[in-house]
Amino acid sequence: MFYKENDSIRVKWVEGVHNGRGSIQIRSFFDKQSRLGTRLQVWELEPGTSEGIHIHQQDKPLEEIYYFLQGRGHMWIEEESIPVATGDAILIPSGVAHGFKNTGSEPLRLVLLFGKPVTERKKLEAAPGYLSPNHRGEIQL
Repeated sequence: MFYKENDSIRVKWVEGVHNGRGSIQIRSFFDKQSRLGTRLQVWELEPGTSEGIHIHQQDKPLEEIYYFLQGRGHMWIEEESIPVATGDAILIPSGVAHGFKNTGSEPLRLVLLFGKPVTERKKLEAAPGYLSPNHRGEIQL
């Protein structure tokens, strides 16, 4: 069994994400099918559009990975402004203030992978399909 989706389904425009400016086009994938405990989205921001600075607090912790596919922008992480461009990846741990803005002249397109962080190593190692960093076996396809 497998699932296939493409980026023309489950598309929505969200205005003022975390009190940012403009609307962000968000495409979600496998929300109901995946059991990974993560969400996968593709975001697209027109020039000048931003996701406002926010924190995922400990009562609802989220860890996020941003992978930039196209365009240029700036991320604000805690007190720093960090330039981002095509090919950059940023990991934001839970509890860290962050946001970003498209500062380029073309759309900023990115993959956003997020979920609740695993805080105990034993929980991670007990998860089905876990491969340790020392794993040397072959994966059968």
